[in-house]
Amino acid sequence: MKIFFDLLPIILFFASFKWAEGHKHLAAQWMTQYLGFAVSGGVVGLTEAPVLLSTVVVIAGTLLQVVLLKALRKPVDKMLWAGLAIVVVLGGLTLWFHDETFIKWKPTVIYWLMGGGFFVTEVILGRKMLAKMMGGQVEAPDAVWRKLGWAWFLFFAGMGALNLYVAFNYPLDTWVNFKMWGSMGLTLVFTLAQGVYLSRHMLPVEAASDEGKQA
Repeated sequence: MKIFFDLLPIILFFASFKWAEGHKHLAAQWMTQYLGFAVSGGVVGLTEAPVLLSTVVVIAGTLLQVVLLKALRKPVDKMLWAGLAIVVVLGGLTLWFHDETFIKWKPTVIYWLMGGGFFVTEVILGRKMLAKMMGGQVEAPDAVWRKLGWAWFLFFAGMGALNLYVAFNYPLDTWVNFKMWGSMGLTLVFTLAQGVYLSRHMLPVEAASDEGKQA
Protein backbone atom coordinates (compact mmCIF):
# COMPACT_ATOMS: atom_id res chain seq x y z
CA MET A 1 0.00 0.00 0.00
CA LYS A 2 2.83 2.39 0.87
CA ILE A 3 4.54 1.67 -2.44
CA PHE A 4 1.36 2.63 -4.31
CA PHE A 5 1.04 5.76 -2.18
CA ASP A 6 4.63 6.81 -2.93
CA LEU A 7 4.16 6.16 -6.66
CA LEU A 8 0.78 7.91 -6.84
CA PRO A 9 2.05 11.18 -8.44
CA ILE A 10 4.01 9.27 -11.11
CA ILE A 11 1.04 7.03 -11.90
CA LEU A 12 -1.30 10.01 -12.14
CA PHE A 13 1.16 11.90 -14.36
CA PHE A 14 1.50 8.93 -16.71
CA ALA A 15 -2.23 8.17 -16.85
CA SER A 16 -3.30 11.78 -17.42
CA PHE A 17 -0.65 12.30 -20.11
CA LYS A 18 -1.74 9.18 -22.01
CA TRP A 19 -5.40 10.17 -21.72
CA ALA A 20 -4.71 13.71 -22.92
CA GLU A 21 -2.65 12.42 -25.85
CA GLY A 22 -5.78 10.70 -27.15
CA HIS A 23 -8.10 13.63 -26.32
CA LYS A 24 -6.01 16.70 -27.14
CA HIS A 25 -8.95 18.90 -28.13
CA LEU A 26 -10.84 18.15 -24.93
CA ALA A 27 -7.73 18.56 -22.78
CA ALA A 28 -6.80 21.87 -24.42
CA GLN A 29 -10.37 23.16 -24.11
CA TRP A 30 -10.64 22.17 -20.45
CA MET A 31 -7.26 23.66 -19.58
CA THR A 32 -8.03 26.92 -21.37
CA GLN A 33 -11.46 27.23 -19.78
CA TYR A 34 -10.60 26.40 -16.19
CA LEU A 35 -6.86 27.03 -15.85
CA GLY A 36 -6.23 29.69 -18.45
CA PHE A 37 -5.28 32.11 -15.67
CA ALA A 38 -2.27 29.92 -14.85
CA VAL A 39 -0.75 30.01 -18.35
CA SER A 40 0.78 32.90 -20.21
CA GLY A 41 -1.69 34.19 -22.79
CA GLY A 42 -4.56 32.24 -21.21
CA VAL A 43 -4.78 29.69 -24.05
CA VAL A 44 -3.49 26.11 -24.11
CA GLY A 45 -2.65 24.67 -27.54
CA LEU A 46 -3.23 21.12 -28.73
CA THR A 47 0.45 20.15 -28.81
CA GLU A 48 1.18 21.25 -25.26
CA ALA A 49 -2.13 20.17 -23.71
CA PRO A 50 -1.03 16.65 -22.61
CA VAL A 51 2.05 17.74 -20.69
CA LEU A 52 0.34 20.77 -19.16
CA LEU A 53 -2.64 18.71 -18.00
CA SER A 54 -0.41 16.00 -16.54
CA THR A 55 1.62 18.72 -14.80
CA VAL A 56 -1.53 20.02 -13.11
CA VAL A 57 -2.47 16.47 -12.13
CA VAL A 58 0.94 15.68 -10.61
CA ILE A 59 0.84 18.90 -8.57
CA ALA A 60 -2.64 17.99 -7.32
CA GLY A 61 -1.56 14.39 -6.63
CA THR A 62 1.46 15.43 -4.57
CA LEU A 63 -0.64 17.95 -2.63
CA LEU A 64 -3.23 15.23 -2.02
CA GLN A 65 -0.55 13.02 -0.47
CA VAL A 66 0.31 15.72 2.05
CA VAL A 67 -3.35 16.46 2.83
CA LEU A 68 -4.14 12.77 3.38
CA LEU A 69 -1.20 12.29 5.73
CA LYS A 70 -2.17 15.41 7.68
CA ALA A 71 -5.81 14.28 7.86
CA LEU A 72 -4.70 10.89 9.18
CA ARG A 73 -2.34 12.65 11.62
CA LYS A 74 0.66 10.84 10.21
CA PRO A 75 4.10 12.44 9.78
CA VAL A 76 4.91 13.96 6.41
CA ASP A 77 8.35 12.90 5.22
CA LYS A 78 10.81 15.71 4.52
CA MET A 79 11.31 14.42 0.99
CA LEU A 80 7.58 14.66 0.38
CA TRP A 81 7.61 18.29 1.50
CA ALA A 82 10.60 18.90 -0.76
CA GLY A 83 8.86 17.09 -3.63
CA LEU A 84 5.76 19.24 -3.18
CA ALA A 85 7.80 22.44 -3.25
CA ILE A 86 9.75 21.32 -6.31
CA VAL A 87 6.71 20.23 -8.29
CA VAL A 88 4.81 23.41 -7.46
CA VAL A 89 7.70 25.64 -8.55
CA LEU A 90 8.80 23.71 -11.66
CA GLY A 91 5.24 22.73 -12.54
CA GLY A 92 4.09 26.32 -12.18
CA LEU A 93 6.87 27.48 -14.51
CA THR A 94 5.93 24.77 -17.01
CA LEU A 95 2.33 25.95 -17.01
CA TRP A 96 3.05 29.65 -17.25
CA PHE A 97 5.67 29.42 -19.98
CA HIS A 98 4.03 26.52 -21.89
CA ASP A 99 7.40 24.77 -21.63
CA GLU A 100 7.89 21.17 -20.48
CA THR A 101 11.59 21.84 -19.85
CA PHE A 102 10.91 22.77 -16.24
CA ILE A 103 8.83 19.70 -15.33
CA LYS A 104 11.42 17.48 -17.03
CA TRP A 105 13.95 18.68 -14.46
CA LYS A 106 11.73 17.65 -11.51
CA PRO A 107 12.82 13.96 -11.29
CA THR A 108 16.47 14.94 -11.58
CA VAL A 109 16.25 17.53 -8.80
CA ILE A 110 14.55 15.00 -6.51
CA TYR A 111 17.03 12.24 -7.39
CA TRP A 112 19.98 14.51 -6.65
CA LEU A 113 18.45 15.70 -3.39
CA MET A 114 17.93 12.12 -2.28
CA GLY A 115 21.43 11.17 -3.39
CA GLY A 116 22.86 14.10 -1.47
CA GLY A 117 20.89 13.03 1.58
CA PHE A 118 22.32 9.52 1.45
CA PHE A 119 25.82 10.88 0.94
CA VAL A 120 25.61 13.11 4.01
CA THR A 121 23.82 10.71 6.38
CA GLU A 122 25.44 7.43 5.34
CA VAL A 123 28.89 8.27 4.00
CA ILE A 124 29.88 11.38 5.94
CA LEU A 125 27.96 11.01 9.22
CA GLY A 126 27.59 7.22 9.23
CA ARG A 127 24.13 7.32 10.82
CA LYS A 128 22.96 4.08 9.17
CA MET A 129 19.66 5.59 8.04
CA LEU A 130 19.22 2.67 5.65
CA ALA A 131 19.22 0.30 8.61
CA LYS A 132 16.61 2.45 10.36
CA MET A 133 14.48 2.56 7.20
CA MET A 134 14.43 -1.24 7.32
CA GLY A 135 13.06 -1.12 10.84
CA GLY A 136 16.32 -2.28 12.37
CA GLN A 137 15.53 -5.83 11.22
CA VAL A 138 18.78 -6.23 9.27
CA GLU A 139 22.12 -6.31 11.07
CA ALA A 140 25.35 -5.84 9.11
CA PRO A 141 28.80 -4.33 9.74
CA ASP A 142 29.08 -0.54 9.61
CA ALA A 143 31.34 -0.79 6.56
CA VAL A 144 28.54 -2.53 4.66
CA TRP A 145 26.06 0.24 5.42
CA ARG A 146 28.59 2.84 4.34
CA LYS A 147 29.14 1.03 1.03
CA LEU A 148 25.38 0.91 0.53
CA GLY A 149 25.26 4.65 1.22
CA TRP A 150 27.79 5.16 -1.56
CA ALA A 151 25.78 2.85 -3.81
CA TRP A 152 22.52 4.76 -3.26
CA PHE A 153 24.30 8.09 -3.74
CA LEU A 154 25.78 6.95 -7.05
CA PHE A 155 22.48 5.37 -8.11
CA PHE A 156 20.48 8.55 -7.56
CA ALA A 157 23.20 10.68 -9.17
CA GLY A 158 23.12 8.39 -12.20
CA MET A 159 19.32 8.33 -12.34
CA GLY A 160 19.24 12.12 -12.30
CA ALA A 161 21.69 12.30 -15.19
CA LEU A 162 19.85 9.55 -17.08
CA ASN A 163 16.55 11.40 -16.70
CA LEU A 164 18.07 14.50 -18.28
CA TYR A 165 19.56 12.45 -21.12
CA VAL A 166 16.23 10.83 -21.98
CA ALA A 167 14.26 14.05 -21.44
CA PHE A 168 16.32 16.15 -23.82
CA ASN A 169 17.36 13.59 -26.43
CA TYR A 170 14.11 11.74 -27.07
CA PRO A 171 10.48 12.68 -27.82
CA LEU A 172 8.25 13.74 -24.92
CA ASP A 173 6.20 10.53 -24.91
CA THR A 174 9.42 8.48 -24.66
CA TRP A 175 10.43 10.45 -21.58
CA VAL A 176 6.99 9.94 -20.01
CA ASN A 177 7.24 6.18 -20.62
CA PHE A 178 10.74 6.13 -19.15
CA LYS A 179 9.59 8.14 -16.14
CA MET A 180 6.90 5.53 -15.45
CA TRP A 181 8.47 2.22 -16.45
CA GLY A 182 12.19 2.77 -16.90
CA SER A 183 12.90 4.56 -13.62
CA MET A 184 10.63 2.22 -11.67
CA GLY A 185 12.23 -0.86 -13.23
CA LEU A 186 15.78 0.34 -12.58
CA THR A 187 14.91 1.19 -8.97
CA LEU A 188 13.41 -2.27 -8.48
CA VAL A 189 16.50 -3.99 -9.92
CA PHE A 190 18.80 -1.86 -7.76
CA THR A 191 16.74 -2.58 -4.63
CA LEU A 192 16.86 -6.32 -5.32
CA ALA A 193 20.63 -6.09 -5.84
CA GLN A 194 20.88 -4.32 -2.48
CA GLY A 195 18.98 -7.17 -0.85
CA VAL A 196 21.35 -9.75 -2.36
CA TYR A 197 24.37 -7.75 -1.21
CA LEU A 198 23.00 -7.41 2.33
CA SER A 199 22.18 -11.10 2.56
CA ARG A 200 25.85 -11.90 1.98
CA HIS A 201 27.02 -9.63 4.80
CA MET A 202 24.36 -10.05 7.46
CA LEU A 203 25.71 -10.74 10.92
CA PRO A 204 24.47 -13.61 13.09
CA VAL A 205 22.23 -12.40 15.91
CA GLU A 206 24.96 -12.98 18.52
CA ALA A 207 27.61 -11.12 16.52
CA ALA A 208 25.24 -8.23 15.85
CA SER A 209 24.49 -7.98 19.57
CA ASP A 210 28.19 -7.97 20.47
CA GLU A 211 28.92 -5.30 17.87
CA GLY A 212 26.13 -3.13 19.25
CA LYS A 213 27.55 -3.42 22.78
CA GLN A 214 31.03 -2.52 21.61
CA ALA A 215 29.70 0.55 19.77
